[in-house]
This record gives sequence, C-alpha cells and structure tokens, in this order.
Amino acid sequence: MHQYKYLGSITNDNNSIEGKIKERTVLGTKAYYAKLKFFKSKLVTKYSKLKLYRSVIRPIVTIAFETWVLKESSIQKLLIFKRKILWKIFGPTRKKQLRSIKTNDELDKLIKHQNIINHIKALRLSWFGHIQRMPDSRTVKKIFNRTPLTARSKGRHKQRWEENIIQDINQLNKKKIG
Repeated sequence: MHQYKYLGSITNDNNSIEGKIKERTVLGTKAYYAKLKFFKSKLVTKYSKLKLYRSVIRPIVTIAFETWVLKESSIQKLLIFKRKILWKIFGPTRKKQLRSIKTNDELDKLIKHQNIINHIKALRLSWFGHIQRMPDSRTVKKIFNRTPLTARSKGRHKQRWEENIIQDINQLNKKKIG
C-alpha cells in the first residue's frame, strides 16, 4: 500500500488511521514508562499522577486528532489505552483483603468523565470553531468550504469530518436538554 502524508498524519489508500493510532498509543506507553518512578512513587498523590497523564501522556497520543474522523474501532483502541494507563495510576481496589482491578465506571468517576474521547471531541469542536472564525481567504477555510468534484461512491459512505462534528454537537445538545 502507498503511504501519504496529510496534515501530519500517515494514512493508507483507504484513508485509515488505525496504524497511526497504534503508533501514538505506543508513544504514550513509552512516555508512561519513561516516568515510571514518578507513577510508582507512594509519595506522589494520585491527583498529581493524573495531572501528569493529562498534561504529558494524553497530548502525545491525541496530537492532531482534531482533524481526524474516528471510527468505533479507533475509539475502542483509545479507550483501552486510557484504561490501561489509569489502572496503573490508580492501582487495584482493596476490599476486605481482596485486590481487584477498578471497573470502567470507577475509573470514569475518578477522572470525572474526562476521558480521552471527550478530550478529542472538545479539541475537534475547538478546531471547528477556529475554522468558522477564519477569514475566507485562508487556505484552511478554502479547503473546508470546497465542494468535491466527484460524487461519493456507492455503498456505505465513509464518515466525513464535518459529519463527526455534527454528531458531537448533537450529543452536546442532548446532554444540555437531558
């Protein structure tokens, strides 16, 4: 397969970002292990460890994600990465001398539902707002407003970035109403 560089990301002929997501999660894991002494230290609070995760590890994994369309499989891979790191940060739950891994709900409560996917959605909406405020003469705005020369192929269409943004906005509106 041919590889193309586009906006700092590597995609294949199918415009897939699966390889890039794997590469980013590996880099995030390396960043975690580079600071392993910090994360393993009993002298450092879990809040400080979580702050380091949010300020160093998560940006390594999510850089330039605001320009990508995420499929469900990509979302699951990112959530698995997040859970692995958070399990290492928060450690096991101890109940009556038994140790067990924290559940996904327990981890979500600990991080106040600020998971990696919500972070990417916030970045994507921020980038969308930035594009909307740009003057029409900017190249990025011209590309955003362009109309494709050809029609979409038959069958199930691949989701476009704009459609992901519309979904994100609709989800936000449902949360505000509900």
